[in-house]
Amino acid sequence: MCGIGFVGLIALVFMSAILRFFRVSMSWNIDMAMLLLAWTAFLGADVAYRSGQLVGIDLFTRGLPKRVQAVVELFLFAIIFVALAFIVVFGAKLAKDEWIRSYQSMPVPYSVVTVSIVLASLSMIFSTALKVRRRIRELGKKKKE
Repeated sequence: MCGIGFVGLIALVFMSAILRFFRVSMSWNIDMAMLLLAWTAFLGADVAYRSGQLVGIDLFTRGLPKRVQAVVELFLFAIIFVALAFIVVFGAKLAKDEWIRSYQSMPVPYSVVTVSIVLASLSMIFSTALKVRRRIRELGKKKKE
């Protein structure tokens, strides 16, 4: 989905530039490109988070014992979980409030963009729960050994 959204985004911006060269204005292209950018960016963030592709800094925990590293990681997952929950709650409120507001060039409510961050955050909450479960299982296996 992210790849399709990104290709669509590139196509819309490119088409808009070409049409502008011929003095044809299609303002909806840019609005649709912004909508695709939001969805692609937020869903792509979850894909990167789930697969462990986000940048991490382990300078402080690298020298700690493995068990302490795991506890610190679980603590950070808890902070991430709470932050994502706040984003879901307040993002949903914002999406509800912005249902009235629409794009200037399209009859699409602006809350369609806001919902992208809510859905991506819900997906990241699920990803965080999977990461916590995996880490706890790894700790349990090491404890038995």
